[in-house]
Amino acid sequence: MKLLVTLIGLVMILEGLPYVAAPESMQRWLRQILELSPRQLRRLGAVAMAVGFLLCYLAQRTGLLD
Repeated sequence: MKLLVTLIGLVMILEGLPYVAAPESMQRWLRQILELSPRQLRRLGAVAMAVGFLLCYLAQRTGLLD
């Protein structure tokens, strides 16, 4: 449970960092996202999830990151 809470905290830090570092750029980026169709957003989300799963797999099951 401690690891899960730590991971959630790290995700929140990484998610918030762009808003603190470059709020104007984030506003522009968010406006561009609003213009995407739901189908494009779904594809983007699926790709992001696949990359995340791949990174988790590589970190846990292979010796590539040792």
